[in-house]
Amino acid sequence: MPKFIVQGGHKLEGEVHVSGSKNATLPIMCAALLTDEKTTLTNVPEIADIRSMTEIMEGMGVKTIFKNNSLEIDPSKLKNARPNDDHVCKMRASILLFGPLIANFKKAEMTFPGGCVLGKRSVAAHTGAFQDLGCEVTNGSQDLKIHAKELVGATIIMRERSVTATENAIMAAVKANGTSYIKLAATEPHVQDLCHFLNKMGAKIEGIGSSTLEIEGVKKLKGTNYRITGDYLEAGTFAIAAALTNGNVVIKGIETDHLDSFWQKLREVGVDLELKTNEVHIKGHKKLESVPILKTAVFPSFPTDLQAPFAVLLTQAHGVTKIFETMFEGRLNYLAELERMGAKIELLNPHQAIVIGPSKLKGLPISSYDIRAGAAMVLAALTAQGETEISNINYLDRGYEKLEEKLQSIGAQIQRID
Repeated sequence: MPKFIVQGGHKLEGEVHVSGSKNATLPIMCAALLTDEKTTLTNVPEIADIRSMTEIMEGMGVKTIFKNNSLEIDPSKLKNARPNDDHVCKMRASILLFGPLIANFKKAEMTFPGGCVLGKRSVAAHTGAFQDLGCEVTNGSQDLKIHAKELVGATIIMRERSVTATENAIMAAVKANGTSYIKLAATEPHVQDLCHFLNKMGAKIEGIGSSTLEIEGVKKLKGTNYRITGDYLEAGTFAIAAALTNGNVVIKGIETDHLDSFWQKLREVGVDLELKTNEVHIKGHKKLESVPILKTAVFPSFPTDLQAPFAVLLTQAHGVTKIFETMFEGRLNYLAELERMGAKIELLNPHQAIVIGPSKLKGLPISSYDIRAGAAMVLAALTAQGETEISNINYLDRGYEKLEEKLQSIGAQIQRID
């Protein structure tokens, strides 16, 4: 297994461009199956999850060409095959294939999707939305089967503000007979990007960015060219890296208003930053101060995917912060690694912890628990004294494109060992 070797204590300076959003690319790839025409996506991150999705799709008869951050998808020979169980078990996002398969063939089946170990993740929000559109669901012990005589427009009240369940509901509704209303819809930037992509294909979606979507079903969609939005989660990771090293870094390639709650928290901690439409300039800080509470919630509140990276910054802030992770019960597992490095942390329960700062972190062998925890370990290594060895970086390869190369370009001492 590959690993990172990081020498801490180096100030980051310069300019870095973020890649396209993984969380936007995956549902848009699936939505490209709603037509029988070719689609070309640009600004696609070259990461493991995208490769895995192309492999699953190719196993279903879809032709893909992926090079230089451009992905061509030809679904003209798509067949209603069961997606490869081994691939599906490794990636939660594979559940997004249900939407287009049901819209096209009125039936689909697959084993239960897997992915990062972040606690049990129910499929009830997905199956509930499909049932509202006229589907019957067979929920077995090992797999899920869904079929319908036809999809009929309906009012769907989401069982939870699930991003992937909202995306599945959207993809099914765009080809349903009649008009659908999706209420309590997730509003994350990647959900919005999916809607913009579908409208470019010929869908009729209104209310994009709000929690209520109105979708008028259409019979046919067309292929198109589309540029994936920048990864705001990657941008947040680089912003924290710059703040931790008291650096001076310009981060480009994102819509900064996707991170309003995050910028507010950075400023509250004491980081000096300047925002423009498509870039942010992190200018450093005089002193880092704790915040009373860091609470994750659905967009536009503080994103769960930046909770672990931000907690590393809190270990260097003066005072006490309570972390309240409302989304996933397994998301605080990484705190044990930070404690080993010297952080002062009290774990209250699977969803809450207290960080007491500042603490001097020391380099030692540590491991990643998931994609965002892996990013947190890299950030901790950047500010730690001495050398840090990070294992299980396969998680990072799933979500970050050329992370070590980008960090090296702004002064980080990080090396990949294969």
